[in-house]
Amino acid sequence: MELSVLNIKGEDTGKKVSVSEEIFGIEPNTHAIYLDVKLYLANQRQGTHKSKERAEVNHSTRKIKRQKGTGGARAGSIKSPVFVGGGRIFGPRPRDYGFKINKKVKALARKSAFSAKAKSDSISVLEAFSFDAPKTKSYLNVLNSLSLVNTKTLLILPSVDSNVYLSSRNIPKAKVTTVDAVNTYDLMYADRLLISESALSILETQLNK
Repeated sequence: MELSVLNIKGEDTGKKVSVSEEIFGIEPNTHAIYLDVKLYLANQRQGTHKSKERAEVNHSTRKIKRQKGTGGARAGSIKSPVFVGGGRIFGPRPRDYGFKINKKVKALARKSAFSAKAKSDSISVLEAFSFDAPKTKSYLNVLNSLSLVNTKTLLILPSVDSNVYLSSRNIPKAKVTTVDAVNTYDLMYADRLLISESALSILETQLNK
């Protein structure tokens, strides 16, 4: 599979790059994508939720009324969940929402995500570029040239470029990441993938391990 290389002005440079069919040309495995996205979202949860149970509520422990003769149900403690201010039954406890999926499944999920984007013609390869200083306007100009200002985009760089990252940070629908940090959720969330030409070889090496 070959993709055209664009410059940051949105112009076709005339260059073509060959991309691996094993990453960009497979039949997407939707279940692998689902599992990896589910794991990513689960790991975003703090899991610090907690409610007090009857043993933790700060109330008196005396018996609140006599056992018999009141005409009502027996009641031994104000901490009972049936009373206002009592403990909660089966309330949430702190927990880790993460789970394990195999490395091969994670790799398949990312390959499937790239293939799904390639299938829908949602990938653009850009010439390597950088900025002299972090300016939001600089990155907006790039998106304007590509007619992607109002589109959810993900730019994949070979390594961290602080000026490019900081320039994109205030743009709501734009995200910048590196080959090492790319994940299935970000790939599927974006409507358009922008991949730096120099990131392609690193990406293929990592996913074909």
